[in-house]
Amino acid sequence: MKILFLPFILLLLSTLVNCNSFGENSPNPNIIFILADDLGYGELGIYGQKIIQTPHIDALARDGMRFTQHYSGSPVCAPSRYMLLTGLHSGHAYIRGNDEWAERGDVWNYSAAVADVSLEGQRPIPDSTFTLGEMLQESGYITGLVGKWGLGAPGTVGTPNKQGFDYFYGYNCQRQAHNLYPRHLWENEQKIWLNNEIISPGVVLDSLADPNDPKSYSVYEQEQYAPSLMHDKALNFIEKNEKNQFFLYYASPLPHLPLQISKKYRSKYHEIIGSELPYTGGKNYFPNQYPRATYAAMISYLDQQVGELIQKLKSLGLYENTLIIFTSDNGPTYDVGGVDPHYFKSAGPFNTGRGWGKGFTHEGGIRVPMIVTWPNQIAPNTITTHLSAFWDIFPTLAEISAYKDNQQRDGISFLSTLHGKKQSEHDYLYWEFPAYGGQQAVRKKHWKAIRKDLHKDNLNIALYDLNKDPREETDISDKYPKKIAEMEAAMLEAHSDPIIDKFNLNILGDK
Repeated sequence: MKILFLPFILLLLSTLVNCNSFGENSPNPNIIFILADDLGYGELGIYGQKIIQTPHIDALARDGMRFTQHYSGSPVCAPSRYMLLTGLHSGHAYIRGNDEWAERGDVWNYSAAVADVSLEGQRPIPDSTFTLGEMLQESGYITGLVGKWGLGAPGTVGTPNKQGFDYFYGYNCQRQAHNLYPRHLWENEQKIWLNNEIISPGVVLDSLADPNDPKSYSVYEQEQYAPSLMHDKALNFIEKNEKNQFFLYYASPLPHLPLQISKKYRSKYHEIIGSELPYTGGKNYFPNQYPRATYAAMISYLDQQVGELIQKLKSLGLYENTLIIFTSDNGPTYDVGGVDPHYFKSAGPFNTGRGWGKGFTHEGGIRVPMIVTWPNQIAPNTITTHLSAFWDIFPTLAEISAYKDNQQRDGISFLSTLHGKKQSEHDYLYWEFPAYGGQQAVRKKHWKAIRKDLHKDNLNIALYDLNKDPREETDISDKYPKKIAEMEAAMLEAHSDPIIDKFNLNILGDK
């Protein structure tokens, strides 16, 4: 009896070992990359948020791995997305800042760009660019992009369908995304008209309107809400490709301004937060009676969409073989458009607000949440301090999809980290940003070096010890001259002359 029972015990032990060994003998997974827009490090419950509720994203983190030392590609939208799609950092990138391609005409005229497609979209990335989408296409994936693009105007070589995505639905242009009830979106190369009126961002509440009357704001809530339309397309893409190996790049416009969401979602936070000062508009956005409640609701709505996406995967039996990455394109926006990052402590342990968050290479502007889940491959409820950035995504997904990449990139695959194994490390991480005064930054171990005001010919380097000073409030450069020389050498090594003159940092010798 004991002899007969032995094979059963051995089989059971073998099963248990296999179930608890991560990263072994897995087929290439489906991949979903969810990119929030301007979501701060501290705006998720799992990262310490106390007011805004994000139960689905928090649950995703408990199912997988939470990164605490992950960085965006840039402190603003378009370049950050470029770094993600190419595996390059901003010292080697074609797109190093937002470039509205203004030589075409009045591109910031919202209504004119709706009517004239030649004014819509951003400067296109070259046809020669080899993107993450193209790499995964070559690896056998059906690729889809739902959300915001910002890397090539309609009719150019820079549109999603020409840059590695079999399917696209959403905003081509990040300026048009300054209205979440837009007059149109794009499906592949076709302009899709919506049942919304054209209301240009930047309006101010009428002086005769009562700022405490909900009716004064009703015009800014219309029939078709872009985040909802895009979410439906994301779910449809998953359903349609149930039998295929797929990659979905879900570039949500939430919670980027403007503050717009239906009362159905806002009312919950209005009850939690209570009375607040209305935002009466201007500065490229719309008036809002309850700006804090609306902002919180937008993040919770994004969380709800993540929950629905996970439920869709589970209902189709796809969740167990799907790698999901959730992160944000940069840190939280500053005090503009009614947003109050101080109230929500949007950057978490880092400084936030104007000069510290979005637009700046301080921690609040580029340190972002990142959660990765992959059942049976990533141990659940794990945390890593591995130092990583957007340009690591390309080589990571290349390794996962068994793609042999022969091009030079700045990223390092963090697949070993996902599997709990020894990981190759960056010597340093580097950013440069030609806007907001001109900036350079280097992260090396626990040291952070920043140059600002490069356009004012400033070459002084501020130095911070992030272990002791995560808010970057005490410049200790005078105490560590050798470390400053080391950081300056990294800045010199990582920088190359930009191809686009707009991104020149002349003090560095750019021509």
